[in-house]
Amino acid sequence: MPDQPVLDPATIASLRELSDDGEFLKEIAGIFLSDTPERIAELERSQAAGDTVTFTRAAHSIKGSAANIGATALGAIASRLESAAKATPIAQLTPQIEDVKAEFAVVRAELEKLTSAST
Repeated sequence: MPDQPVLDPATIASLRELSDDGEFLKEIAGIFLSDTPERIAELERSQAAGDTVTFTRAAHSIKGSAANIGATALGAIASRLESAAKATPIAQLTPQIEDVKAEFAVVRAELEKLTSAST
């Protein structure tokens, strides 16, 4: 598979076009960057509690917010995690949570670079 950008350029361009000054992109990025760590913590808490419903909901939320910001790889990882939670005991999904955390770190760095460059 060829290297894909961390953030889908078409999605970022669409978000930029929603305001003349790029503020909408910054706002959406800010929400994503503050909300996603809480969803990741929710994955970990619900995994520890054995709460599959909350775990699956958190994975679904990460998948959706990643799609909204154009983080396609993060969305794909979260989608696989959501599916796995329906078929596998969530206690066994720690490696997939680590994958979400690692990809989120990459996305966060890219978004921070992108939003600070558009200032």
